[in-house]
Amino acid sequence: NVDGKRLAVAGNSVGGNMATVVALMAKDKGTPALRYQVLLWPVTDASFDNGSYNQYAEGHFLTRNMMKWFWDNYTTDAAQRNEIYASPLRATTEQLKGLPPALIQTASADVLRDEGEAYARKLDQAGVPVTAVRYNGMIHDYGLLNVVSQVPAVRSAILQASQELKEHLK
Repeated sequence: NVDGKRLAVAGNSVGGNMATVVALMAKDKGTPALRYQVLLWPVTDASFDNGSYNQYAEGHFLTRNMMKWFWDNYTTDAAQRNEIYASPLRATTEQLKGLPPALIQTASADVLRDEGEAYARKLDQAGVPVTAVRYNGMIHDYGLLNVVSQVPAVRSAILQASQELKEHLK
C-alpha cells in the first residue's frame, strides 16, 4: 500500500531531471501532492555553454559530447528542448512557486554542476525551500560509483539525502 499523503520524488542525473519534471507536472495538475524533491547532480537544462560545461568539457566521467549525444537521442528539436518539462531551469519563478522543498546535490567536477546550482538558486528565488550542496572533489554519479563508495564525502551525501527524505516523509 502506498500512502498518497507521503510522497516524494528523487533521482540522479537524468533521473533528477525526471524527478524535477514530475514535481512540475504534479504542481501544474494539482495532484499528487509531493512533500519533497531529492535531485542528485540533476540535468536541468539543454544548454551546453556554462562554466562547468566549459571547465569539464572533456570530463571526469561525463563529457559535454556525451551530454550532447544524450540530448540528441531525446530530441533534436530546439523548441522541445526549451520547454520546462525538458529544461526545468527555463521555468519562470512564477512557474516554480509552490513546488515542494528540495535537496539539490552537485559535484564540483561535473559538467552538470552549474545548471544544478542555477536551478537551486531559481527555486530559492521562487520561495521554494531548497538546500543546495556542492560536494568538492566529486565527479558525476559519485553516489553510484562503487570505486568511491567509501569516500567520506560520498557517505555524507547519501546520508544527507536519506535523512532529508526521512524527515520530510514523517
